[in-house]
Order: sequence, then C-alpha cells, then structure tokens
Amino acid sequence: MIERYARGEMVAVWSDAARYETWLAVELAACEAMEVEGHVPPGTAAAIRGVVRLDPPRILEIEQRTRHDVIAFLTHIEEQAGEHARWLHLGMTSSDVLDTALALQIQRAGRILLEDMDQLLAALSRRAHELREVPMVGRTHGIHAEPTSAGLVFAGLYAEMRRNRERLVRALQRNTTGKLAGAVGVYGNLSPDVERAALAAVGLRPEPCATQVVPRDRHAELMGALGLLAAGVERVALQVRHWQRTEVAEAREAFGGGQKGSSAMPHKRNPILSENLCGLSRLVRGFVTPALENVPLWHERDISHSSVERVMLPDATMLTDFMLHRLGGLVDGLVVDRERMAHNLEASAGLIFSEAVMLALVRAGMQRQRAYEAVQRSALATLDGKGGFARLLGADPDVAGRLGPEALGRCFDLKHHLRHVDHIFARVFCEEEVPS
Repeated sequence: MIERYARGEMVAVWSDAARYETWLAVELAACEAMEVEGHVPPGTAAAIRGVVRLDPPRILEIEQRTRHDVIAFLTHIEEQAGEHARWLHLGMTSSDVLDTALALQIQRAGRILLEDMDQLLAALSRRAHELREVPMVGRTHGIHAEPTSAGLVFAGLYAEMRRNRERLVRALQRNTTGKLAGAVGVYGNLSPDVERAALAAVGLRPEPCATQVVPRDRHAELMGALGLLAAGVERVALQVRHWQRTEVAEAREAFGGGQKGSSAMPHKRNPILSENLCGLSRLVRGFVTPALENVPLWHERDISHSSVERVMLPDATMLTDFMLHRLGGLVDGLVVDRERMAHNLEASAGLIFSEAVMLALVRAGMQRQRAYEAVQRSALATLDGKGGFARLLGADPDVAGRLGPEALGRCFDLKHHLRHVDHIFARVFCEEEVPS
C-alpha cells in the first residue's frame, strides 16, 4: 500500500522483517516440539535462536537465485547456524511455515483493527448521546419524510459498526488455525503431536483437515467481514457528504486553520475526508471477489492463491486501518449545526406530519384510502406553493369534518414522533430498558 494510505503499526505487521521473524518463530516452535519427541537433538532450537540475526535484503538476494522464498530463508539461516540448521524444517513443507505464519500476522493485524473499531465506536456513541434529543428531518429517497433525532442517526451507525466488529472478531477467530502436517497434509514425515505442541506454543490450533494448505474459505470469511466493514464506513461517510451539501448544511467536516478547499474557489469547504473514505471503501470491497476465487484450488494445493494474498491481505488490512482511524477523527470533529437542522425541519411547511394527520382521520372513522387522498390534496397544494399544510388541511371540508382545530394541532406535535428515542437507545447501547 502506498504511504499515503498506510499507518506505521499496520505496515510493520506486513513488513519483510516481520514476515521472516514470524517464519523463524514457527520453525523454532516446530523444532522445539521435535526435540521433546526425540526427533531432534536437545538444544537445537536454542542454539539457532542464539546466533541467527535475520537480514531481509540478504534473504531476498538469495531468493533471486533460488526462485523460492522459503528455501532462500532456510539458506540464510544455514549461513549463520551451520550444522544446527540441518534439523530445521524437518519433514515440513513450505506451506506449513507460510500458512501458520500468515495466521499469526492476521491476528496481529486484527488486534490493530479492533482497537481502531473501539475508538470509532466510542466516537459514534459520544455523538449519539450528545445529539440524543436534537430533532432533525428524516429523509427517504433524499426527500423529507418524517422527524427523527440526530442522535438516532448516530445510534444506528453505532449499531451497524458494532455488528461489523462482531463479524470481524468471528472471522479472526476462524483464522486461528495453522498446519504442520507436511506435504498434502497427511503427516507423512511429521506427527499430529508435534503439530499440536508447536502450534500451541505460538497461540494457534491445528487445522482439522488440511491439504497441503489451510483451506482458503477462512481467509475469504475475513475478507467478507472487511468488505462489510468498508461498506459501513462508506455509509457513515456518505451521510456526512449529504449533510455538508450547501442546500442541507446540517453538519460538516472540521476545517483546520490554513486548510484550502479549492485551488480555484477560495470559499470552498469540501467534504474531502468523507469522499476519500468512499473511494477507499471501494478498494477494500474489491478484494472480496478475489478472496472467494481463492477458495477452489486444484486437488491438495496450487499457488494461484499466493499472489493474490501477497497483495490482498496486507493492502486490505492497511486500508481498513487507515479508514477506521480517519473516520474516528472525522466523527469526533464533526461540526453539527442544530439551528440548520431546526430550519430544515420547518422547510416543508409541516408536510412531515402528513401520516399523523392521515392516521388521525382513520381513527376518527374515515376509510384509509379516502383519508390518504384527503391529506394528499392539501400536501400537493402545499408543494405547489398554495399555502401552509396545516391551514389547507383546516380548510378542507373532509378533514375539518372529522378533526377540529385542537385534534388537528396534535398531529403536528414533534415530541410525539420522538417519544420512543430513549427506548431505542436502551436497545442499542444495552442500557436498562425504559417502559414504552
């Protein structure tokens, strides 16, 4: 991933140095397990650990000749460890090292992502509670619909992001398996006991039925979780982009001192962070299909998945880390204009209460379709600029014959629409349920 969209901690997880260190940890764990079983002389792993200092450029140099990354790695160790190195990789195949190490790297990347998500969830929760009682117009198809609360919007985004966290946790758990079962996974020159002990030493468990590789449905599940998470990030960003439109102006991204919005128009304050997040989200979701296509491999293995994963897993986790960190800051710094929200609530001249009027007519004895038509007459006249909605309704004989001024006025009660906000918050934030 280019530096612009990568943060240091996640970059380190996927660096050459970290990869080779993880390979060495797997090899030494296997060696130590074989020492216990009596297959390798005691102290071999300790001797190797004491002298080997990994040099990534040297390994890559050797790989130019061998055209095989694991052989280059083992050759480099042999250069330093000498006789002891002959006991390393005993009975193992390359995928034993690669797939087990990959599971460890995935877990490290996952811990960073979960920390990012916790910070984002905290920001969403704070904004939800801060704006809990702030009314705003709800929109469907981009058109004013009925009243809602700004806090409810953030509560909904929080609930979705919490589901994304739960999905990520499950997908990470699914990727805690490794394999040290040798070629085609039948322990031809290894044993399940060595595998179990070595994997336990690095915090993993054995793949129940491996081929020469760990089945790739596990990685596809992880990418599916990241794809959904990316879609959730875009949903938040798209909401901010809409709010920041000049005609809406209900919220906007923070604009720092010295920041510029346009090279041509000095007045511009553009939602650049949100637009950036929408674009990066597309990239992450784009990795989902390759991950699915990695699942069907030939027989016990091929390496068609390998080139995909060398790009997909580092880039997807780096991008997701970057997006979550950026979105958390965006939510924290979002400037909310409560006065503009109140202004927009009134912009449709009361039309957002049309359903309440229709239902009041139904309760007063009018057939539903006739009530719908009666309310729609005044609503369309309001949209055509012929007067305020409440006044036109009061002048309509069908409506006035069923609803007096007081009953009609109650239909325009904003508090009535928001009376269950506390109940919804209790469900979302696991608070004590309040009576309806």
